Parts: sequence; structure tokens; C-alpha cells
Amino acid sequence: MALSLVALAACDSASLAGAPSPLLPSSPSPVSAASHLDLVYSTYPRPLHLDLHLPSGTPPFPVVVWVHGGAWQGGNKSLSRGHHALQQRDRGYAVASIEYRLSGEAIFPAQIQDCKAAIRWLRANAVRYGLDPGRIAAWGSSAGGHLVALLGTAAGVADLQDPVQGNASQTDVVQAVVDWYGPTDFQQLSGGHHDTDSPESRLLGCDIDDCPERVALASPLTYVDPGDPPFLIQHGSRDGTVDPNQSALLHAALLAAGVPSTHLVLEGAGHGGSMFSTPANLALVGAFLDARLRAPR
Repeated sequence: MALSLVALAACDSASLAGAPSPLLPSSPSPVSAASHLDLVYSTYPRPLHLDLHLPSGTPPFPVVVWVHGGAWQGGNKSLSRGHHALQQRDRGYAVASIEYRLSGEAIFPAQIQDCKAAIRWLRANAVRYGLDPGRIAAWGSSAGGHLVALLGTAAGVADLQDPVQGNASQTDVVQAVVDWYGPTDFQQLSGGHHDTDSPESRLLGCDIDDCPERVALASPLTYVDPGDPPFLIQHGSRDGTVDPNQSALLHAALLAAGVPSTHLVLEGAGHGGSMFSTPANLALVGAFLDARLRAPR
């Protein structure tokens, strides 16, 4: 695998933002690995579910939240045994894979509202499941990459959250983001993305050329500020679905705001594919997660 390092912002030892660690017993007992499937994280506007895969070891566990892709109109939360996100359980992370409403059911911002509700639920249930609510990372690909980028840059934005979905007293802040080839500015996408029936237009409920205010609402770039968590952004150089420049735009905005961001272009890779899941690349992802979720406070 050939990796081209486009830009690397040094990852310092900045303190982790977010909720405090859970009040677990002073000497918690080790637990066995377990999977809790179809946990309901919100009952509004219908039951929404997540799968929570817990590692063996001594809690509390840092958490990796996986958000699936599928052009916001397909995909699901099920993870195969060898899925790259689920592999993090073997490294001592709790892995939560979440369901969110697709664009055929509800237009934006329903998708990011669901993601934020899931983050709040995880914090509210941290003690029950042995999670560390102050160490949560969001990781997603394609449409999921777009949503985790929004989780990173738009924490606490009222227009993108719905407190009726529950646990309104909890924060939706995440401490790290891994964005795999997610779109970041629909207006700067080329080709068929501007068609009336494009995934982006279906997501927003309007032709993206006719509703710039909704395009801005859905753009992670809109919300970038110095308080955002560190990002690891990866994109294939031959991605014919989402232009690699979409990741470059986000990376540049983060750096301009003083946010630690690492941007890696996988030379020869397309829109996803095996190059993202090689042991070498997953080791890079693991090192990033460890630096952000395991570092001393």
C-alpha cells in the first residue's frame, strides 16, 4: 500500500474535552467480551437502535462509534466479524454501531440528530455498560464520514439536535474523529451530485443548487472552530464518487482554526476498498485512536 502524506498536523497532548469518567467502583472487576444488539437509544420519532460490542478487560472502556455509509439512503448497523471497526474491540475499545434514519424516511437534519442522540445515550448509560463517557471517538465512511465530521465540528449546535430524542442533559461532544472519504461541501461536488435525484439532493429535500442555506446547514465546514476534536481524514486518490478535494477542504479549514488534523491520501484507492482495511492502514487508525482516547488526562 502506498500512502501519500498530504499534510500532518502534529498531535499534541491536549486535554480531552467532554463528560467526566463514570463513577465506577474503585476497583472494578474484569468482564468478558459481550455484544448487546438492538439497544434502543431513542424512541422518537420511532425506536432507533444501536449495537454495542464490549471488549474483555477492566472497565471503563473508551468507545468507538461506527457510522455506516450508503449515500444516506442505504446501509445498516450490522458489522461482520472481521469488520475494521469491530476489530477495535480486540484492542480494548467498546464499539457502538448505530442506526440512523435514511433519506427515504426523513430528510436532513434527521440523520445527524440521530447520531447525536446516540452519543448522548452512550454517555447516559456509561456506568451500566462500563463505558468512559469522556473518551468517545466517531468513525465513519462516505455518508458516514460526512456525519462523523459533523459530530466533530457541530457539537452542541441546536439546529442539528433534537432534545426530544432523549438524554438532553448529556453532551454530544466527541473526542476524536476518523473520517473516511466523506463529502464536506455539497456545493463543491461536481457532476451528477447536482441532479435533482442525487443522493445529496434527496438528503436535503431540495436540488442543492436551489437551497444554499440547507447546503450550508449540512456542511461540516460551516461549524469548524478551535474547540473541535482532532481529526484523522483519509481519502482515495482515485475516488470517482466523492472528489478527494472534499477531504482537503475540511483538513484546510481545521488547520486554519488550529485544530489538529491529519490528512492522508491513499494513492490508487477508490471510494473505499481493500486499501483502507490493510493491516498497515488500520494500524494508523489504531495509533490515532490510542493517542486521543488512551493518553493520560
